[in-house]
Amino acid sequence: MAEKKKAKKSSGRPATGMKKASATKSRVAKPRAHAEPVAERASAPHAGLAPGRGTLKFGSLKPAKGSWPKRQRIGRGHGSGMVKTGGEGGKGQTVRSGGGKGRTFEGGQTPWARRLPHRRGYSQKARDIGHFRSRYAVLNLRQLADWDPSVEVSPESLRERGVLRKTLDGVKVLGGVAKSKTLPQGLRFRDVAFSQRAREALEAAGAQLEAEA
Repeated sequence: MAEKKKAKKSSGRPATGMKKASATKSRVAKPRAHAEPVAERASAPHAGLAPGRGTLKFGSLKPAKGSWPKRQRIGRGHGSGMVKTGGEGGKGQTVRSGGGKGRTFEGGQTPWARRLPHRRGYSQKARDIGHFRSRYAVLNLRQLADWDPSVEVSPESLRERGVLRKTLDGVKVLGGVAKSKTLPQGLRFRDVAFSQRAREALEAAGAQLEAEA
């Protein structure tokens, strides 16, 4: 009876566990067609390393060249340009848009434009003579009593003959006439200004004033 049971067990289909084991063994044993052998993969160098360096490791990882530039060291001397504020800029007036001092700032004192005598209807001639008013070298008519009529009266000729030392901004003839002296006839003037009294006296003496300044 026992022999019949053994024969019955042996003649039947294989157990389920044995079938799965054999199937798994067949899948592992057959390598894929496109896969390279295990021995070749272990001996081949990594694609990211130079030949002969072995496999890739975490200790050999490095960033790409230029991806991490060297940091700017501040506070290392005036030659570096990063000393006082260290690249952060100033605070307050220098940070604001449009901040700072204008070209007319005079250190806090009253500006030039506010120091002027601003009055309704003032003119430039009413201000400082040295900056706004023309300065003339004054010449009286009595100084031309002995002048040669053939020589033109001009700032240059007056300086050459020693009648004037400086011409400044121009030469102006005033009407100071000596009673004992008279004006020569036919004087010619160039680049010279006249007062009203001097103009009348010269016109009476027949002077040519067309070339006046």
